Amino acid sequence: MHDHDISERLASYADVLAGELPDTWTSTHLTGDAKDDLVELTDRIWDLDLVAASLAEHPLQQAAVLSRPDGAQLVLIDRHDERDGFLLAAVAPHALPDEAYRGVPEPNGIALTDDPFLGAEQVAGDLLVRYDRALAQVRHNALDGIQPSQPDRVVLTWQPDGSVATAPADDRAGTILAAHGFIQDPHSGIYRLSGDDTQAQARALREIGPQLDALGIGTALQHPAGRHARTSAPASVPPAPAGARTPTARTR
Repeated sequence: MHDHDISERLASYADVLAGELPDTWTSTHLTGDAKDDLVELTDRIWDLDLVAASLAEHPLQQAAVLSRPDGAQLVLIDRHDERDGFLLAAVAPHALPDEAYRGVPEPNGIALTDDPFLGAEQVAGDLLVRYDRALAQVRHNALDGIQPSQPDRVVLTWQPDGSVATAPADDRAGTILAAHGFIQDPHSGIYRLSGDDTQAQARALREIGPQLDALGIGTALQHPAGRHARTSAPASVPPAPAGARTPTARTR
């Protein structure tokens, strides 16, 4: 089979697979011309078993990346044996701290049948279940003590350096937070409000409450060490916890 035929077969399979998986997935085909993208993708393949063994002997020459709106990604690659079908692996999230992966089992990839409809059943009943579980765990770990918010409630958490951090559930809250000085980390999605100017910080916290409330979103302010959260943003800011955190070594 010619290289062009192999490439078309991979891309076509990925398109059908994306349409058959639960939720909404799109497929992007990376050819050998996209060398930098293939190298970056290889580094993010979340596998220490079947797919890792294949890549050790056969570096990526092409791949199809399946993407879900929440950032989840799967990668479909060729098999290099006498069997039909493909290999499918999970892709680790972009640039989360290595510490977030500690203790989280790799959602190792699987071999797929040559039939994309049967392949979709394999993925939905196996890899996706393990991938979603691993994704939830590393994203929770990356929050580093920050309680995730809900669509109807933004939880603001004091940080040891005096800043306030939150992980809003959607862009409605994020837009208001950004307009009042919160800076979003592009990797974790966490919004932080600096404590360098405590008066400006207090003013921002007072102002976001009514604006969020107008959208039907409540607010709560809490300390990371188990203190009870308040039901609304405070009129004045209590003292931030003293002390500074010591960075930990990152290992995956």
